[in-house]
Amino acid sequence: MSYHYPPLSPFSTGLRCRCPRCGQGKLFSGFLDTAPACTVCGQDYKFIDAGDGPAVFVILIVGFIVVGAALVVEVKYQPPMWVHMSIWMPLILILSLGMLRPLKALLIALQYVNKAREGRLADD
Repeated sequence: MSYHYPPLSPFSTGLRCRCPRCGQGKLFSGFLDTAPACTVCGQDYKFIDAGDGPAVFVILIVGFIVVGAALVVEVKYQPPMWVHMSIWMPLILILSLGMLRPLKALLIALQYVNKAREGRLADD
C-alpha cells in the first residue's frame, strides 16, 4: 500500500529534527547519529549525506556572532583577557552544540526535498 505524503517545509521539519517526508518521526537516534529509518512512515535514511556542511555553517554563524560581540565589548569596555575568555568560550560551546543538530537536520531536509544525490549528471 502506497501512501501520499504532502510536501512539507524543509525548514519546519529540519529545525524540529523530524522526518523530512512525514514530519513526525525522529531523524536522529543519537546527538548527531541519524536513525536508519523513520519510525512513523518507514522512510529509509540511506540517502542522507550532510557531509561537513553543518559544521561549516555553524563555524561561520557562531564566528560572526562571537567575533562581532567580542569586538563591541572590547571597544566599549576594554575588559581584561580573562573576562573575554570567561564570556566567549562558554558562548562558543553553547552556540556550536546548540546549532549543529538543527542545521544538520535542515540540510538533510533540503537534500530530501531537492532530491539531491551524489554523482548525478542527468535526471533518470
